[in-house]
Amino acid sequence: MVGENNEVTANVGGGSGSNKMPTLEEYGTNLTKLAEEGKLDPVVGRQPQIERVVQILGRRTKNNPCLIGEPGVGKTAIAEGLAQRIASGDVPETIEGKKVITLDMGLLVAGTKYRGEFEERLKKLMEEIKQSDEIILFIDEVHTLIGAGAAEGAIDAANILKPALARGELQCIGATTLDEYRKHIEKDPALERRFQPVKVPEPTVDETIQILKGLRERYEIHHKLRYTDDSLVAAAQLSYQYISDRFLPDKAIDLIDEAGSRVRLRHAQVPEEARELEKELRQITKEKNEAVRGQDFEKAGTLRDREIELRAE
Repeated sequence: MVGENNEVTANVGGGSGSNKMPTLEEYGTNLTKLAEEGKLDPVVGRQPQIERVVQILGRRTKNNPCLIGEPGVGKTAIAEGLAQRIASGDVPETIEGKKVITLDMGLLVAGTKYRGEFEERLKKLMEEIKQSDEIILFIDEVHTLIGAGAAEGAIDAANILKPALARGELQCIGATTLDEYRKHIEKDPALERRFQPVKVPEPTVDETIQILKGLRERYEIHHKLRYTDDSLVAAAQLSYQYISDRFLPDKAIDLIDEAGSRVRLRHAQVPEEARELEKELRQITKEKNEAVRGQDFEKAGTLRDREIELRAE
């Protein structure tokens, strides 16, 4: 259910046709392709929300879901779960073969200093999406569309996207918090009408334990250790009890990740005595090689004996 921080990339086009969408490829990541390659974390739970998203996407009009939930509850994981279901063919015909592309709004806005520059970039993106009827755009922090790129009177991203959403030329999944939804999207009735809200509640402690069990193998492989069932239960319960400013399952996942990193670091640290032995061994080996090059074989033999002693220690 995680998936907030995947450090892998995938061509948007997913094949030889990817060069037909250079803008989308530059600013987006193909989640469906990552799912096909097994690079996404498994999604545990959240089936009702994924089903609701699939249902909305299958509508003829107003077919743009907006995931609303607190940071860390797994909104991005729902988009990844959808991509995994599309990759496995477990979806209705209406969205079969579609590509879920996550759009990096920060990257899209970056470097657009002058009026109209961002607008031009976004319009290129829209043209590429219109040419293909198989793109489902996922925009995290969708409220940032409002005001994005609106420098010196230029049109912001929301006003560029609204007509395309209204005409059905663009299918989009948004994700935002309830506060940001009320503050930005509800105040823009034309934009609000384009989206169907899907509430994503924080999972319970028991649900979080199941999520951690689903993710356990990935973290064990990464940290080269084993997590017991008790450790996962403790991570869910203690993070719920003591970390009050964040939400499950994100804070529990962070806890097992941090613990894994700490344990691995502790075992990787070499005692001071061992470091001194390694240092002496490197010096002896260096002197032995120099003695051989200088044909001082008696000295080289003595150093070799010392080298063998050190290796035995």
